[in-house]
Amino acid sequence: MRTLPLPEIMLPPAAGATLDGGSGRDALGLGSRAGAGLDVRHGTVLTLEDIEVSFDGFKALRALTLYIGVGELRCIIGPNGAGKTTLMDVITGKTRPDSGKAYFGETYDLTRMSEVQIAQAGIGRKFQKPTVFEALSVFENLELALKADKSVWASLRARLSGEQRDRIDAVLATIRLGASRDRPAGLLSHGQKQFLEIGMLLVQNPPLLLLDEPVAGMTDAETEFTAELFKGLAGQHSLMVVEHDMGFVGSIADHVTVLHQGHVLAEGSLEQVQADERVIEVYLGR
Repeated sequence: MRTLPLPEIMLPPAAGATLDGGSGRDALGLGSRAGAGLDVRHGTVLTLEDIEVSFDGFKALRALTLYIGVGELRCIIGPNGAGKTTLMDVITGKTRPDSGKAYFGETYDLTRMSEVQIAQAGIGRKFQKPTVFEALSVFENLELALKADKSVWASLRARLSGEQRDRIDAVLATIRLGASRDRPAGLLSHGQKQFLEIGMLLVQNPPLLLLDEPVAGMTDAETEFTAELFKGLAGQHSLMVVEHDMGFVGSIADHVTVLHQGHVLAEGSLEQVQADERVIEVYLGR
């Protein structure tokens, strides 16, 4: 990955995204789109190379290298303390790496951008615990997310365009909350709140979604629907899913990355990593 001279803020994206196949880091599950204006000429939406992060002498990430392809659904697994949360913090700008390269597409240097700039560039993050505006309706939560550049009340007072309403209606259908559109979000089940928060990301149409333990606390039926939802989103978006539920991982993952002590221990299909003696030793158990 070449080093690009960047100004104090993020570079503007290229005029259009192109997919030419590429080589090496490029051949990772290419999808059909990556978001308007995002330069993905090599087919890679996220590039992390030799990332190092230390906290008071403890190395949370060690020479971590990871590539996520356009439209790919990647699962990240590993024992507690493996560096999964720190990895997501680096991608979203919450934590600055001590060294290494982190690019979104070909031109966005994540190490030079603020959390707000990274979110505006098109990286959406969902935390394990759902965070929604419980006093507002499902529809109003999605409306607020769609107009995230305004204050809460300014957003709700502003009139939606027909295109914006269509966008919200499409997301409501995708997350199966159309019948609850006028219901206060605080009255939703835990799983429905998870779906609503995913919807709040989807209305912004981010090329890359980071999802932290999305099925924690869900019923079996909700977990099954989440798997169906994520498989449907792959190709339209790139997804990076951090998860401990191996049954869920097995139902969605084409490609799995195993972290251990801050570095990539193994990568491949779930069957490949499950058969890796190192993974068995440190994570899966015998």
